[in-house]
Amino acid sequence: MDQQNLFHSEFVFPFFLSGDLLLITICGTVPDLRAEQMSIEGCCKDGQKHGNDNKDCASLPLVSESTTCRIVQEQCCVTVLEDNMCTTGINMAKDQGACDSLFSNTCETKTTKVCVSMVISTCVSFLVKCAHHCVGNDTCGCFKGYKLKPDGHSCEDINECLLGASNCRGGERCINTEGSFRCQREVSCGTGYELTDNNICKDIDECETGIHNCGPEFECQNTKGSFRCLPKVKCGVGYIQDALGSCIDINECVSQTGPCNRGQVCMNTVGSYICQRNSVNCGRGYHLNEEGTRCLDIDECKGPDRVCEGHGCVNLLGSYRCECESGYNFNSLTRVCEDVNECRHYPGRLCAHKCENTLGSYKCSCTNGFKLASDGRNCDDLNECENNPCSQECANVYGSYQCYCRRGYQLSDIDGMTCEDIDECALPTGGHICAYRCHNTPGSFHCSCPVSGYTLAPNGRSCQDIDECVTGTHTCTENQSCFNIQGGFRCLSFDCPNNYRRIGETVARLARSDTIRCTKTCQPNDIACVLDPTHSVSHTFISLPTFREFTRPEEIVFLRTTVPAYGSYHLGSLDVKFDILEGNVENAFDINKRVENGMYVGVVRQVKPLIGPLTTVLKLSMRNLTNQGDSGQNIVNVHVFVSEFWF
Repeated sequence: MDQQNLFHSEFVFPFFLSGDLLLITICGTVPDLRAEQMSIEGCCKDGQKHGNDNKDCASLPLVSESTTCRIVQEQCCVTVLEDNMCTTGINMAKDQGACDSLFSNTCETKTTKVCVSMVISTCVSFLVKCAHHCVGNDTCGCFKGYKLKPDGHSCEDINECLLGASNCRGGERCINTEGSFRCQREVSCGTGYELTDNNICKDIDECETGIHNCGPEFECQNTKGSFRCLPKVKCGVGYIQDALGSCIDINECVSQTGPCNRGQVCMNTVGSYICQRNSVNCGRGYHLNEEGTRCLDIDECKGPDRVCEGHGCVNLLGSYRCECESGYNFNSLTRVCEDVNECRHYPGRLCAHKCENTLGSYKCSCTNGFKLASDGRNCDDLNECENNPCSQECANVYGSYQCYCRRGYQLSDIDGMTCEDIDECALPTGGHICAYRCHNTPGSFHCSCPVSGYTLAPNGRSCQDIDECVTGTHTCTENQSCFNIQGGFRCLSFDCPNNYRRIGETVARLARSDTIRCTKTCQPNDIACVLDPTHSVSHTFISLPTFREFTRPEEIVFLRTTVPAYGSYHLGSLDVKFDILEGNVENAFDINKRVENGMYVGVVRQVKPLIGPLTTVLKLSMRNLTNQGDSGQNIVNVHVFVSEFWF
């Protein structure tokens, strides 16, 4: 049993055995009770009592130095007076059928009358304090998604997720909200889709949002989960479109089989072709004159083919040469200016991270977590936390960022950004977080104790026993004594047997050290009484918990005597024998004899765990033994109360 905040106390009771003093000591585990200030409930009860007794709230007694207590005391007193006035108005309305006579007293300023035909008119107080709405007969009701608290007027949210009252489908997780709940997918939608507020995966229109990578010569066309880049320019007959969207002339003389008749030569033109008589054969870079008699140089620089487009063109006999701009090289075989791939020619020397070749030049870009510096070549760290990517806490690191969660939350394994609540009550150590019950809350948890007999300790986890005998909340009569047990109390009363007289008066509250003792008092000439070996009958009490982890015997009662061990008594030696006569449930107790300070002591031990709630009376016998035999005994009845709980 947890011994924190507990102390052992020892109680001594005198008994007389054949003229010698016999002491009984009881040892138990007792909570350390500390005085606390008056609670808010106590302040309210004092105000209500003053209102009922004095019918006035102007001069309330000072019951606490707390300002909050004095405000609660005054408000509860005023509420009692107003409720009494409203009750008077309602009764008068029922008897007389009208409320006119009420406006001559103080009720006039605090209530109003509502006279409805076909029903008895009633005066309705404006001080009816329902959190949501009133359903009649001084009864409050709550909106859908809420339930009425025990105070009768406040409403609290219903956790549909805990109760299993949600309609979430498979693959969806229930998330409780104030007055309702919502269902959220547990698996992401995938690339090209986004999750809507209705928990549906919707296609992302990359063209509309502008997150496509189509070039200026292309038009973006959205598709399910993706997009396509379509060329803007549509080529006419005689042209074919390349991968960059440019229109290139089709050489029909090569692509077609026999486009011209026999005796004719096919000559390709821009967008078409012509057929000429097969007479003079001109080489490349020449064409027949109009008479068809000789070959003339073709000035390609002035022709419709627009050779060397964007560059300088120099005509040559039968050919031409391009003077290329910076970033291009002239290819003598293809006779065009070809782009120079600077990224390939100068690897690692142009850009800090990534180099992307462009027509006639290049551009630098950065990897994820960086942005291009003002010089267009180097990369600076990008502070992703400025865009709040994390659900709770974000820490920027070089080239990336890290999401963190506050206490009571943990980072999601799915996206690494969302913080999910930790159910502390479901952890392997959850059974030891709270003494009784654990209730998970977003980011935290709270503990609760049994409904009656206990209160939550200041540490918010342990349960403390309420001493009903001290607080005056017991129901014992004047002829009974109140004895506090763990989680409750017992009202006890005992009568002495015939020929026995009680020592001491009945007390209102029995402590663990108290004993009710009856000693034998025989009438004159009552031989049977004199021969009765029992000298005294005593009652004492102990409260035990249900041990959660019972590992070794617990010593609970000490029967101390004044008989010296191994000594002599008058003319003969004296010994004491201890026995358990009755009440040993499941043989959970035993009694041993030992010597302490040279005297015999009987020690009652609990040797087996008992599951409460359970009540038993251990009838213990202490017999005095001499060399002539028994010389009498004392009976001690130990009333054992085992609590239902371990605390």
